[in-house]
Amino acid sequence: MQLNPALETKKDIRSLTLDELKKVFVENGDQAFRAKQVYEWLWKKSATSFDLMTNLSKATRELLDKNFVINAVKVDDMQISSDRTIKNAFKLYDSNIVEGVLIPTPNRMTACISSQVGCSLTCKFCATGKLERLRNLNADEIYDQVVLIKNQAEEKYKTPLSNIVYMGMGEPLLNYKNVMDSIQKITSPEGLNMSPQRITVSTAGVSKMIMKLADDGAKFNLALSLHAANDKKRNYIMPINESNSLEALAEALKYFYEKTETRVTYEYIAFKDFNDSLEDAKELAAFCKHIPCKVNIIEYNPIDDGEFQQTTNERLDAFAKFLENKNIIVNVRRSRGKDIDAACGQLANKNKEGFVTRKMKVVK
Repeated sequence: MQLNPALETKKDIRSLTLDELKKVFVENGDQAFRAKQVYEWLWKKSATSFDLMTNLSKATRELLDKNFVINAVKVDDMQISSDRTIKNAFKLYDSNIVEGVLIPTPNRMTACISSQVGCSLTCKFCATGKLERLRNLNADEIYDQVVLIKNQAEEKYKTPLSNIVYMGMGEPLLNYKNVMDSIQKITSPEGLNMSPQRITVSTAGVSKMIMKLADDGAKFNLALSLHAANDKKRNYIMPINESNSLEALAEALKYFYEKTETRVTYEYIAFKDFNDSLEDAKELAAFCKHIPCKVNIIEYNPIDDGEFQQTTNERLDAFAKFLENKNIIVNVRRSRGKDIDAACGQLANKNKEGFVTRKMKVVK
C-alpha cells in the first residue's frame, strides 16, 4: 500500500466510501475484501482506533494509522438531570463543542443530536439561535453522537436506544448531505441497523429542502418547528419565515406527503400571551388541514433574555382541547432536563457553572 508519504495531514478514513476504500487497497497490492473489513469496523462496530481492528494484520493496521485518522467525537462534559436526562458536551476533532441529550422516558430512550456547530437561523426563543454557526458537522460526527448516547443508555439505564431526533444544535436541512449520509450509516445493515421510522428530522422550515427530501424518498419522520400559524407572528420569532412563508411551507409539505405518505409532526411552543390564545389555535387548526399531521405542543423553556414566558396550564389545556375538538392528534410535551439546560431550545454550550464554552461566539 504505497500511500503518499508527503501528505502533511492524514485523511479522515470515514470520509471514504466503501468503493473508495476498495480502490485504496487494490491499487496498493492488497485484497479488496480488506476494505469491507475496515468498513465494518468503522460503521457497524464503531471502532475509534485502528488498533481495535484485530482481524487485520499488524502491518495493515500500522499502515492505516500512518496514513489515515478516525476523528472520533469524545464526551467532554456530562451532566445528569434530576429526571435522569443526560446532557453531553461533545468535543470534535477541531476542539469545537456541540451538545447532545439522552432523554429517558418510561416508553423510550431518545437521543437528541446536533447537526451544526451553532446555528444561523436566530430564532428568538432559542438559546442555540444566539450562537454563531461555525460549521456543519460531518456525517461521522453526527453518527458518533448516536453511538455515544446509545452507549450511555445501555450502560447507565440498561435500556437500548429506541429513538433519534435531529433536534439539537443547528438546522439539519442546511446540512443536507451530511445529515442524509449519517442517517444512511445509522440505518444501514452495514451500520447501526436502526429503523428509519425511529428517526425524526426537525426543521425550522426550508421549503425547497423539504421537497428534496420527498424526491430523495426519505423514509424517516419529518417534524416542522411551526410555533405560529400566521406569517406576522412567525416572521417575528423565526426570521427564516420571511423567505419560507407558511404558504410556501404548505406547498412543500403537500408535496412531501404526496411522495412519502408520511404524516408530519408540527412542533408548537406555547408562549404566554403571544401564540397561546384560542384564535392562535384556530389558525393552527386551519394550517393542519393541508396534510395528515399531528401536533406536539411543547412547554416553553425560558432562556436568558426573558423576552418570552411560559404559558399557564389553563391556557395550554384550552389550546390543546380546541385542537382535539377539531379531530387533530395532539400531544402535550412536558420538558425534561431543564435543571441542566438540556431542554428544548436551551442548548447553548453552557457548562456546569452556566458559562458558554469553547470557541462558541454569541451573536449580539
